[in-house]
Amino acid sequence: MIPSLQKLWTKNEKIGIGLMSGTSVDGVDVAVIKVSGNGLSTKYSLLAFDTIPFPEKLTERIFNQFNPQTSSVDVLCSINFELGTIFKDAAEKVVEASELRKEDIDFIGSHGQTFYHIPKEKEGLLRSTLQLGEASILAQHFQCPVVSDFRVRDIAAGGEGAPLVPYIDYLMFGQQEKNIALQNIGGIGNVTFLPKGLEKEHVIAFDTGPGNMVIDEAVKILTGGKLQFDNEGEIAKKGTPNKETVARLLENPYFSYNIPKSTGRERFGAQYTRELVSQLREQRLSIEDIIATVTMFTAASIVDQYKRFIPQGIDELIVSGGGAYNKTLLKYLSESFCVKTQEDIGFSSDAKEAIAFALLANETLSGNANNLPVATGANESVVLGKIII
Repeated sequence: MIPSLQKLWTKNEKIGIGLMSGTSVDGVDVAVIKVSGNGLSTKYSLLAFDTIPFPEKLTERIFNQFNPQTSSVDVLCSINFELGTIFKDAAEKVVEASELRKEDIDFIGSHGQTFYHIPKEKEGLLRSTLQLGEASILAQHFQCPVVSDFRVRDIAAGGEGAPLVPYIDYLMFGQQEKNIALQNIGGIGNVTFLPKGLEKEHVIAFDTGPGNMVIDEAVKILTGGKLQFDNEGEIAKKGTPNKETVARLLENPYFSYNIPKSTGRERFGAQYTRELVSQLREQRLSIEDIIATVTMFTAASIVDQYKRFIPQGIDELIVSGGGAYNKTLLKYLSESFCVKTQEDIGFSSDAKEAIAFALLANETLSGNANNLPVATGANESVVLGKIII
């Protein structure tokens, strides 16, 4: 028996850390939680949360590695360990701020930073996914079990490796008397639909398309890098969306793909946005109108995907992620749904995904299968992640 794992299994309450770096590549989300139980008996409380920014030059180097034309294997090798160190430093900073000691941490779940995601085979490339941020550095520093690389086992089981948060949505929100849609709007948008009278097999979950990714990139382009995002949707609020363009953008093949499905920067990233912004400039749209248009595109893609793939009515739409703070985006969504944010129900929009990976790690360490095949397309339920002890 491995002592560190045996110790975990004998504790009624454990303190865990969840680490997440999303498609915006702006920093590490760190959540420190206290958790008891597992599966549907899971109970947790959030002890601390913060987002620790990446150094600007590292962000630029990471974006270079996203592009197959500018990436190189030696830089990827180095960045894997650089990110591992940054994740470790970020976790240590939040632990210290919460007046805990590193010895108090029982386990860590680290998603890492996605560098490339191929959910379906194409042009001789196998279905695969790559997350970097060497978890051994976390294990060495905190001297506790670390679960990382969550997505690859699902792909090995025939799935797309995404989305993974719906399993946690099922555990935390599944006992409801309403049809609830939990929409995360990070770089990419993804939804978990929990029908009333819930059974795990009836959950619907998939990536809806772009979240903040196109909006953020358009803001960077149009302001020459002076702004990184549209704070609270203030730029979009001053503009008028071009609805003809939005309708055209919804003709993207991704939106007609059957579920389960996932997408990422490879489809809706910088190149896609540069071409789109160039087209809109040719139409002589103002900066405000362009940002309003891409903001409405995100909202319209969510509405479109619900109509296509969620046959039941939605009683309540709960939004999380950075998009929950974009008031213009929420306004567009509220034209179709009753919209709430995680804050409205007593949780944190920013912390949700980091918490989810701490809870996914708790499930892995408990030996529980923690993917949802109905969401990822996997052939079976499997235990996700690699455990470093």
